[in-house]
Amino acid sequence: MDSYTITLILVITFLLVISAFFSGSETALTAASKPRMHQLEKENNLKAKIVNFLKNKKERLIGTLLLGNNLVNTLATAIATSFFINLLGDNEKGILYSTITMTLLILIFGEVLPKTIAINKADKFALLFAPLIKFLVQIFSPITHLIQIFVHNLLKIFGFKISNELYKTEEELRGAIDLHAKSEGTKHEKDMLQNVLDLDDIEVKEIMTHRKNIEVIYVDQPLSKNINKILSSQYTRLPLYDKNSDKIIGILNVKDVLKKLNKKKMKNEKINLKSLAKKPWFVPETTSLLDQLQEFKKRQRHLSFVVDEYGTLMGIVTLEDIIEEVVGDIEDEHDIPIMGARKNKDGSYNLNGNITIRDINREFGWKLPDENASTIAGLIFYEIKTIPLPGQIFSFYGFRFEILRAKKNHVGLLKVTQLN
Repeated sequence: MDSYTITLILVITFLLVISAFFSGSETALTAASKPRMHQLEKENNLKAKIVNFLKNKKERLIGTLLLGNNLVNTLATAIATSFFINLLGDNEKGILYSTITMTLLILIFGEVLPKTIAINKADKFALLFAPLIKFLVQIFSPITHLIQIFVHNLLKIFGFKISNELYKTEEELRGAIDLHAKSEGTKHEKDMLQNVLDLDDIEVKEIMTHRKNIEVIYVDQPLSKNINKILSSQYTRLPLYDKNSDKIIGILNVKDVLKKLNKKKMKNEKINLKSLAKKPWFVPETTSLLDQLQEFKKRQRHLSFVVDEYGTLMGIVTLEDIIEEVVGDIEDEHDIPIMGARKNKDGSYNLNGNITIRDINREFGWKLPDENASTIAGLIFYEIKTIPLPGQIFSFYGFRFEILRAKKNHVGLLKVTQLN
């Protein structure tokens, strides 16, 4: 083998290495984790800063890498063609052999192999190659800029609109959370993160405690009775209600009542519950949980009253209610799993109609839809479009619903059986 042949082989090998560099760099920089690079940049990692710069200049980055890759591949193919023509002394055979050989070499060593390596160590190779790639982007910038203008104008002719929006943040975040949970098996973490994203889509009326189930202190009741009720309650905050005016006067904090009770006992004086009650705070039923959470933080309050568009009291929502939407039920020694739910021996459940669908789904792991109704009774009304009667049976969403007790337009109790 003469020196000329050896030189050509070395040149082609060198060009294949450069081709592999461009291909691997493209894969590494496009696949590098944006959150990790962002975190590294915050830690003053200069290479991570360059990676983020390149990822934000995607069109120029891709243009530079493709330009470089095509140049070296074309040059390598041209040299190989010249080599085979001189070797075989036949133009047609030389071109054929060159095409087959270079296609295989470029495919294996210039594309598949470097891309496979880069995709498995994307962050590492992105940080390694970023400084040199940035230099090449700047060098080829005039050429890639002209190509970019030409491509944009060509696409406009065909009516194709180019979006500058690289990330549809919420959709991508949900997808990333879902993929993470599948790969790591962390279902609870996935549910929590998904629930955080849902806070802006859920209204307080969907998680509130209905007014029928609110435990209140009546201001016109004897003081001793009210004190006993406050001390025996499972709640730390209780609404103070005036029957005569049919209004909520305020909110009693059990801690404040205990402090006052201790002081008044020493002085042998009576307690004025009205003076201890804090001003009630009313919020529209359409308020999102995210807005409500921010207001709780801003006002340093833990409870608010939910009203409809006419100012009628609908129920109450607490800070704990919103936190439970994120982390799941927070049970203490006073909590009851779900009030109005009882499991039967045959595996079915007797449920009060006013239990919320969200509570049922969370407690039993069901997937009943809650887009059009917030309670299990509301779901029945929505599906059948009429007032159900005791004894009627309906089946939908993989469940069998039997109406056990109903009066006028109110479903009091129903039996729910999951169908296999």
